[in-house]
Amino acid sequence: MEIIEIKQAEMLQAINRSEVDIQVSTAKQYPRHLPDVLNKIATYATMDTDTAEDCFYALRRGNGNDQQVIEGLSVRMAEIIASAWGNLRVQTRIIGNDGKTITTQGICHDLETNVAVSVEVKRRITDRKGNTYSEDMQVVTGNAASAIAFRNAVLKVVPKAVTKRVIEDVKQVALGKSIDLETSRQNAIKNYAKRGVTEEMLLSYLDINSVLDIDKEKLFTLKATLNAINEGTATVQDEFIKPMEEKKTAEEKKADLKNKKSEAPEMP
Repeated sequence: MEIIEIKQAEMLQAINRSEVDIQVSTAKQYPRHLPDVLNKIATYATMDTDTAEDCFYALRRGNGNDQQVIEGLSVRMAEIIASAWGNLRVQTRIIGNDGKTITTQGICHDLETNVAVSVEVKRRITDRKGNTYSEDMQVVTGNAASAIAFRNAVLKVVPKAVTKRVIEDVKQVALGKSIDLETSRQNAIKNYAKRGVTEEMLLSYLDINSVLDIDKEKLFTLKATLNAINEGTATVQDEFIKPMEEKKTAEEKKADLKNKKSEAPEMP
């Protein structure tokens, strides 16, 4: 009797290879139809205004005239695109934790075109004082990093040129809220207040002087920024608290310098 030793790693590789082969065969048998894909994306993303709003993130960078708004597609939008695009194999996993950062890998494989992309996302797991997060917070950070890795991998495989037009339509739905502007402002302020962001911080972030200056475009920015915070792309500390502290420090230094100049004795 011949004894055959089967190694677990080799067995898993064989199973995975078999699964991929079956998925590729199925994808070739039932290829995607682009008009249907775009229609599905639009239908899913515009089911209601809240869903459309959740499809974007926004981050403000720079100060004054150099300030820019960086917009992108959120994790929720990537999930919608992946579902509508079909014939995709997507997976994420944590591949590193050195006590300071967590590294997550996202892999997306288009089974029809055989295009595969692998991306890595790093997220810090230490606070401002250098203390390492608790185990629970590390899990939360890891989950957020995995979600972002999923999004980045999917959006690198699905061509932006294909989805660009329908994404603009989704954005218009997100901008066109059915409730009045004042109610929208107050809702945005309340949502940020729950996260420790004051009205003063919001005005500084948007580079405006009054709540009345918050129009639909700025409301969209606030909602998209909140999406970025919720999915782990940004933090309240980095976007609001730290910039406000730096701004106040700069203003205090400027005031001190002005006082010193006014107190200095005049030269005869």
